[in-house]
Amino acid sequence: MLCEVKTLFFCVLTAYVTSQVVGVEEKQRNECADVKNTTWTGYRQRNVKLQVQYLLLTRRNMDCAQRFSQESLTKQPSYFNNSLPIKVIIHGYRVLGNKPSWLKELALALLRAQDVNVLVVDWVYGTSFAYNLVVENYKEVSVQISVLINQLQKHGCKLESFHFIGVSLGAHVAGFVGTLFAGKIGRITGLDPAGPMFKGADTFDRLDPSDAQFVDAIHTDSDYFGISIPVGHVDFFLNGGKDQTGCAHSRFASMYGYVICDHMRAVHVYMSALNGSCPLQGIPCFTYEDFLKGNCVNCDIFRGTCPTIGLSENCGITASPVPKEQKLFLLTTSSPPFCAHHILLELEVSPLSKSAEVEVTLRTENLGTNKRLRLQTAMTVYRTVLAHPVALCKIYSIQLKNTGAWFYRQGDIHVKSVCLSEFPALRREEPLCVNNINIRRGAPWSHDFVQVCLFCRF
Repeated sequence: MLCEVKTLFFCVLTAYVTSQVVGVEEKQRNECADVKNTTWTGYRQRNVKLQVQYLLLTRRNMDCAQRFSQESLTKQPSYFNNSLPIKVIIHGYRVLGNKPSWLKELALALLRAQDVNVLVVDWVYGTSFAYNLVVENYKEVSVQISVLINQLQKHGCKLESFHFIGVSLGAHVAGFVGTLFAGKIGRITGLDPAGPMFKGADTFDRLDPSDAQFVDAIHTDSDYFGISIPVGHVDFFLNGGKDQTGCAHSRFASMYGYVICDHMRAVHVYMSALNGSCPLQGIPCFTYEDFLKGNCVNCDIFRGTCPTIGLSENCGITASPVPKEQKLFLLTTSSPPFCAHHILLELEVSPLSKSAEVEVTLRTENLGTNKRLRLQTAMTVYRTVLAHPVALCKIYSIQLKNTGAWFYRQGDIHVKSVCLSEFPALRREEPLCVNNINIRRGAPWSHDFVQVCLFCRF
C-alpha cells in the first residue's frame, strides 16, 4: 500500500514539474517578438497611421527576438551590448501588409558573419497598401529612428558604429536618418533602393553618398521598382541592374517571378555574400554595354582592388578619398552563391564577304556557357564578356560553330585567333589562345585545354 502511495505521489510530482517546464518554455516562446502583420480592414479602422517597433537579435538570442525600446536600456534586462556594432535593418513597401519573409534570415546572416547587435525596424503598418501614402510616411519613420539613436548615444553608442541596411523604400528611410545626423552615421547599404517617386528627387529626399561615411548600394531592378541612378559611393549593378538570371520575365510566369523576383534579388545576393562562400566583386565601368564589350577589365581607379559586396570596410576599397557614385558591374548566376567568373573572349577573324554568326561554347565537365557573336564585314576583332560558373583554369574545352540564316550565311570562316582570359585577375596570366582555325558550316570545331590548376579560385 505504501509503495502504491509513493508511486502515485511520484507520478503526480513528475506531471507537475513537467507541466511547469512546458509552461515556462511556452511562455518564453510567446515572449519572442516578431514583426506584425496588418490587414486592410485593420488599417482603415485605426486612427494611428504609423506604428514603429524595434526587434533586437544578438548571438545570445538568435532564436528569439526581443522587443526593444528606449526603456530597454534602463528598466528591463536586455541582450543589447553597447560595446558592439549595431546593424539596423529597415524593410520597404509591403503591398499586402504582411511581414517580410527574409527579415530573420538576413538578421541571422549578419550575426553569423559578425558579433553585433541587430535591430530590425518594423513599420509594416505604415508601409502597407497605398504606395504614395507610404512615401509620405518615410521621413516620420526616420525621425522616430533618430530619437532612438539619440538615446543609444547617451548610453555610449557611437554614430560610426551604426550600419543601416535598407531594402527598397527602407534605403531612403536610412538615407534620411543619415541626413538628420549630418552624414556621421558609419555606413548605409541600400538593397535595390526604391525608384518610383525617388529617381528625380533631390538628394535631401533620397539616399545619396552624403548620408553616411560610406554608402554602398546593390541594384537589381532599376527598370521597374528600383532606382536607376547611383546613390552611394559605390553602386553594384548586377547583370546591368535590370533583368536577373533565373527570374521569369513573362507575364505568364508566377506572380513572384514576374513582379518582384528582380527587385528582391539584391536581398538574396547580399545574404549570400555575408556567408562568404565566394567573392562578389564589381568592375568599374561607365556603362553596362562597355562592360559587356570587355572595355573595362580592371580596378585601377581603386588601386587595383575591386570592391566586394559584403561587410568588409568600405567594400574593401583602400583608395582615399573613396570615389562617389561609382558604377560597378558584375555578372551573376541564377542561384546561390550567385558568383560567376568573368571570362573575356577575344576573337579575330579574316575579313568577311558576308555577315556571319559564330556560336562559342565553353565547357567544364557538365557545365557549359554559350555565346553567339554576330560578325560584320566591316569588323575583324570582337571582344565580349561571358559569365562562367568556374574559373578559367577549370575550362576543359572551347567549341566554335558557324551558324546563321541561309540568306546571309558566310562560307568558311577563318579565325586568326580566339583567346580567353579571366578578370579581375589575381595575378598576371597569359590568356589561353588558339590560332588559325577554319570553321565550316555544320562542322563544329573544338579544342581541349590541358591545364594545371594550382591557383584556381572557387
